[in-house]
Amino acid sequence: MKLDKRVLNFLVIILLTFITFAWTFFIFHISFDINIVLSVVIIRMLSSFLIFRDYSLSWSKASQKTFLIKSFVYIVAFIFYTPYFYGEYRFSFLASELFLYLFSINFLMYFYYFIINRSRVEKTKSVVIYGAGKAGIKLESEFSQSEYKVRFFVDDDKIIQNRSIDGIKVLSKEKLKDSIGKEKLDLLVIAMPTATKVRTKEIYEKLSTYFKSIKILPSIDDILESQDFSKQLKNVSVEDLLARHPKDLDKGKISEFIRSKVVLVTGAGGSIGSEICRQCEKFGAKRLILLDHSEYNLYAIEQELQKIDTIAIMQNVVNKEIIEETFKQYKPQIVIHAAAYKHVPLVEANVHEGILNNVVGTKNVIDLSIKYGVEKFVMISTDKAVRPTNVMGTTKRICELYAQNSNGNGTDIVAVRFGNVLGSSGSVIPKFQSQIDNGQPITVTHPDITRYFMLIPEACELVLQAGAIGTGGEIFILDMGEPIKIVDLAKKMIELSGRDGTSIEFSGLRPGEKLYEELLIDDTDCETDYESITVAKPTFYDIVKLNKDINELLETDDKIAKLKEIVPEFNHQLNK
Repeated sequence: MKLDKRVLNFLVIILLTFITFAWTFFIFHISFDINIVLSVVIIRMLSSFLIFRDYSLSWSKASQKTFLIKSFVYIVAFIFYTPYFYGEYRFSFLASELFLYLFSINFLMYFYYFIINRSRVEKTKSVVIYGAGKAGIKLESEFSQSEYKVRFFVDDDKIIQNRSIDGIKVLSKEKLKDSIGKEKLDLLVIAMPTATKVRTKEIYEKLSTYFKSIKILPSIDDILESQDFSKQLKNVSVEDLLARHPKDLDKGKISEFIRSKVVLVTGAGGSIGSEICRQCEKFGAKRLILLDHSEYNLYAIEQELQKIDTIAIMQNVVNKEIIEETFKQYKPQIVIHAAAYKHVPLVEANVHEGILNNVVGTKNVIDLSIKYGVEKFVMISTDKAVRPTNVMGTTKRICELYAQNSNGNGTDIVAVRFGNVLGSSGSVIPKFQSQIDNGQPITVTHPDITRYFMLIPEACELVLQAGAIGTGGEIFILDMGEPIKIVDLAKKMIELSGRDGTSIEFSGLRPGEKLYEELLIDDTDCETDYESITVAKPTFYDIVKLNKDINELLETDDKIAKLKEIVPEFNHQLNK
């Protein structure tokens, strides 16, 4: 046994107890056999010390039950014990007995705890709990009636490391690795409900090789509503590992931008549009005008938003005359344009419809925003607009040009450019997960293909923040971090699923698809007050000529050639 400070402190207490007893016996001339008394004291104290390891007990983590039991047994024992040994000097021994019973009583406490909480379930699996706070302790109690045996707690707090909770050691990450060695335990539970996804990712990366499975507790709000912690566990998802959590998110700025405003969101039922709506509700918009041509998506988001006045408008942005009635009637102060066709292969197969919806739809909404005095127009763009290799990206680049060169007519018009969002409709993650669940090989187009990723809530909050700081004419670029190889993403999802036999097949690049995406056309971006948001260099395009070119684009049969004329950097890749 390592002789650390806790052991030394305990030995000092024993010494003080002997001194107190000796002093008491000497002063009061007590005549009974002190050897008997001290023998009993030493036996019960050392038994508690060695068997129940009081020297390592984490008192800060002890429950109210622990102290109630100790106090109750101490009082009862003192009443019956001291008259027999000490007679009229019973109160003189209170200090001595206090030292003794704080340790010797542990036997009864542990015995009581063992009888009440002993599990009748055979322990066939092992679990480690990361986080020795209230959530972790509660979870340990839940596991006591399961097939899992809690081997260790792990905690970053050095104060409680190497101590114990209910007889279970609390270790650091490093000591856990040493204790496990080459053994692979069944389960690690990250029991830190307030931990960020970045922190969860760090823990996963450092400890994943030591466990067959890793799970996490959900948010603290969900946990407080539940009485059964074990049912609150969820698997570590790829979203938990790829989340970025921008550190310079200015919620005050966003609230100032949105609060008490009438906000119109086009594409309100889509992945981005619906999250924009949730954020507007969160930041106190006065009214939300939900515009979408999908009946189901519009219904779903309207039903979800219960804390804000909403108006559901089932319209298509391509029909300018109809959506003009919406502008005229509801007079939005802010317009966030998220309506767009974004699926590259589908737009490649439906070029005219893609141009009509993306270019004409955006042009209509911008023109009406200017006409009806909207304070600020924010357009959602994409990294595929940078040196595009497909029709979809080229249409979004034309939208950027129109937005940037329409500014200066009373409405502040800005665009926000970012990469893929995790979990959106049509993204690779739901597709990969479906293939894994169905026992199919994961199909990746190319072993070297990379993409930028960001969580939908993170992206939408930064979109609103960019809108808040925009003064008109900017194309804001969100910091997407480092690009991720899609094949690595597929491997990580296979690892998280536990289906190691799932294979990866390469199907070849699809029409219009390129190996890597970019966020900047050149390196002349400008910084803002926020590290997560930069501004691209403006591109001048005479708005009269652009309107003419758009009309010609709609009428010409060779739309690809006209797209290349408007966007010279467009390099159409058919990938046949």
